[in-house]
Amino acid sequence: MAKQKLPPILVVDDNRDNADIIRQYLETRGYPITVASSGEEALALFETVKPALVLLDVMMPGRDGWEVCRVMKQHPELGKTVRIIMVTALNELDDKREALQTGADDYVEKPFDLATLAATVQRNLAMQRTALAS
Repeated sequence: MAKQKLPPILVVDDNRDNADIIRQYLETRGYPITVASSGEEALALFETVKPALVLLDVMMPGRDGWEVCRVMKQHPELGKTVRIIMVTALNELDDKREALQTGADDYVEKPFDLATLAATVQRNLAMQRTALAS
C-alpha cells in the first residue's frame, strides 16, 4: 500500500534557526515543509503552497503573526480549512486569548519541545481531517 502523502505545512518564523529546526524535525517525519521568514512572504506562499497547517511565529517585523493569521483565516477558499498554530514566546493568558480571537486554532510556547510541537501538528491535522470528512 502506498504511504499516505502528508499534507503541506508552512513554517513562518523570522528566526532562521528556529525555522530550520522545525523544518528538519517535521521533514524527517515526512511532512512537506515550506519556510517563510516574514509575514509578507508567508501570505505570498499561502496561495501557492496551500498549506493544510501553518506554524506561525507571533513576533515578527512588519506584519506580525496576529495580522497574518487574520488575513489567512479570511481567505475565501483556504481560510475555511487551514489550521493555524501560533508559535509564541508570549505565554500570558491575554496572548492565548488573542491567538484564539484572531482565528488561530492552537498555540505552542517557545522555547518548545519538538515532540510537543509534533504532537500539536498531528492533533490539528487529525482535527482537520475529521472536519473535512463531515
